[in-house]
Amino acid sequence: MKKTIFLVSSFVFVMLYNNNTNAQTLKVGVFDLEVMVQAMPAYRVVDSLMAFFDRDTLDALREYNEFEYKRLDSVYRADSAAVANGQKPKAVFDIIVNDRQKAMINILYWQQIAQNKSNEKRAALSQNLFKQVSDAYKKVLARKKYTLILKPNTYEAGFPIDNVFIAVARELKLNELPQELIFLGNDPDPVKPASTQKPPATKPKTN
Repeated sequence: MKKTIFLVSSFVFVMLYNNNTNAQTLKVGVFDLEVMVQAMPAYRVVDSLMAFFDRDTLDALREYNEFEYKRLDSVYRADSAAVANGQKPKAVFDIIVNDRQKAMINILYWQQIAQNKSNEKRAALSQNLFKQVSDAYKKVLARKKYTLILKPNTYEAGFPIDNVFIAVARELKLNELPQELIFLGNDPDPVKPASTQKPPATKPKTN
């Protein structure tokens, strides 16, 4: 999968490079919105809340599904004989059969159901962080005018690339980034060393 993404990204890069009459104007950056959100310090709160959600809400729901299936299965077994003997209407029994089947599905596909509920909860909890990062990212794009933005691990060395994570972090006024995000590319706005900066102009002394 990564090889396919790399080939596609390389193809797009080559096409853009060949079609650009001035190679100096080609600007490539690396960034991933979701990865940047997870690097936000406030995302630790989301992780903590998700741990409570998984333990309390999802575990309680799983236990309820198991209990409900056992209850409905007992009713199903008892009513099967009653329906066969004509002691209970089939319409009522059909409702039990349907409810039992739904409870069984909840147990059989619980991992998928739990994952979907967990994803929905995490998305809701991190919605504000996504907006903050998205707004900062849009400002960087408007200012830097990148030709192409690649995701991490979709390119190899061979052409200069800007680390947009650093620029977005500055826009968000973050003091640090995870080490694995710092060395993905060049700083889009490197700070010039003090020795290379021109001293402020001063007026000549007069006697």
